[in-house]
Amino acid sequence: MNSLEQAEDLKAFERRLTEYIHCLQPATGRWRMLLIVVSVCTATGAWNWLIDPETQKVSFFTSLWNHPFFTISCITLIGLFFAGIHKRVVAPSIIAARCRTVLAEYNMSCDDW
Repeated sequence: MNSLEQAEDLKAFERRLTEYIHCLQPATGRWRMLLIVVSVCTATGAWNWLIDPETQKVSFFTSLWNHPFFTISCITLIGLFFAGIHKRVVAPSIIAARCRTVLAEYNMSCDDW
């Protein structure tokens, strides 16, 4: 293979990789927004749960029962992490890092997108 064909192959690879990462961006943005919303809800619910004077007087499960907003948002956040939201949020970064690793073996590099 001559250098002209290699350059064309690299350009095609770069275009396809850029296209794929740009295709992931909308989904990644939605997952980030969902994670932010659920995290804020959990933090707000936790604050209300902690400042409630009844929390110290009743059992742990009763205090959770008295604060359903915190309980539901906390369970939702835990469920999202078990479902792999942490991987979906950083998927484009993972793909770019893996491509950099593979390309580094051939003394090549790729730019940030």
